Amino acid sequence: MWTRQHKQRNTGRLIIPSLCVAFLAYFGFHAYHGEFGIYSKYRLQAEAVDLQGKLDAVKARRLDLQRRVQLVHQGTLEKDMLDEQARKALNVSHADEITIMLPATAR
Repeated sequence: MWTRQHKQRNTGRLIIPSLCVAFLAYFGFHAYHGEFGIYSKYRLQAEAVDLQGKLDAVKARRLDLQRRVQLVHQGTLEKDMLDEQARKALNVSHADEITIMLPATAR
């Protein structure tokens, strides 16, 4: 009687571990680089710091504008402030004055 001798293949033993490695690699990659991953957390923290700096600058500008409005407010009118605003709006000065024009961002 003839019998077939089959050589044992090792490829069958590698299918399950290779699928597990592929599965873990896929989810590991997306855990780090995904939309809600670890790298996104650091990027969002850096963006929050940048936006907080911009917010602080806007708040400082707002306080400055509120202070300037308070100087022109009715009842507490500062003559120097009124004179400065009128000269700026009308673009006039006296002949014996020296006028220094500052850019708008210098304030």
